Amino acid sequence: MIDFKTAQLRRHRQNIERYCRMLATELTELERQYLHKRIAEEYAQLEQLEKAASLRNGSANNTREKQMASSCGQ
Repeated sequence: MIDFKTAQLRRHRQNIERYCRMLATELTELERQYLHKRIAEEYAQLEQLEKAASLRNGSANNTREKQMASSCGQ
């Protein structure tokens, strides 16, 4: 069974991936702006959770998430 923190991390990653997929569709400029805002918010929350986890675990490796965010225009 996964713990609550792992579930939160997974949820934020999945949300970012979903928003990136949505950006690849036909959208109005307003919808596109909203998705970019949501990606930034999800990414900030993800970084915050990972930072807290790295302080507990003594490591700070979040390269994959940075690559994921940059791959959809962040």
